[in-house]
Amino acid sequence: MRFAALALAVIASAAAPAQDYPARPVRLVVPYAAGGNADIFGRTLAQKLGGELKQPFVVENRAGANGGIGADFVAKSAPDGYTLLVTANGPIVVNPVLYAKVPYDPVRDFAPVAQCTVYQYVLVTLAGSPIKSIADLVDAARARPGAVSYGSTGVGGGNHLAGELFALATGTRLTHVPYKGSAPALADLLGGQLTFMFDTVITSVPQIRAGKLRAFAVSSGKRASSLPEVPTMQEAGIGNFDISQWQGVLAPVGTPKVIVDRLNAELIKA
Repeated sequence: MRFAALALAVIASAAAPAQDYPARPVRLVVPYAAGGNADIFGRTLAQKLGGELKQPFVVENRAGANGGIGADFVAKSAPDGYTLLVTANGPIVVNPVLYAKVPYDPVRDFAPVAQCTVYQYVLVTLAGSPIKSIADLVDAARARPGAVSYGSTGVGGGNHLAGELFALATGTRLTHVPYKGSAPALADLLGGQLTFMFDTVITSVPQIRAGKLRAFAVSSGKRASSLPEVPTMQEAGIGNFDISQWQGVLAPVGTPKVIVDRLNAELIKA
């Protein structure tokens, strides 16, 4: 009888954090600059989670090192469910391979909460550019090696890797210009400081529809539903080209499982 009472007490104490959570605002750390795809995604989650869980979910941008600065901040935060990382592949998958040392361990320092989306890139140039096709882009890069530039979210970002794969596939030498997020890179593309960019579909579509950007091809093996008229890279003549990114939410390791499970359930609904 005493054992049964103790067991019930343990179960009740384990359930309490989930029932009471969240009791105060929750910080969603986006490891990229404001205005880009990750930021838009984070703010969308913040609105939905805040509405469901009746507490503010506040986005905090901590950009730099291809998401590594924000990831490290979350890894070293208290594992109480009140600081979460909204991230893409970069700081978790790419950085540990790209850099000799990162200040966090992507496996041991985080508790996975949910993988939420998978997205594509689209190769875009300024609408007024003399480059009107992928063939034009390749010709320009071959005519003046290093003169053709492209922007990315940072060294090791998905669109950086897409640019390097494009250079490898076409036998060209391109100049990579890293930023702290897709928003400042896109701003410079629109301002004429870059030749092209592999931007996320979600942030490029408004600019394409407004006639400011010209889309050549999407980076994945299937066309984007929001840009059905734009071919894939394979359809455009660039074989063996298939790049996409996932986005998800991570918590510091040690975050109570009941809190992780509750967040997972809410994110699945969102």
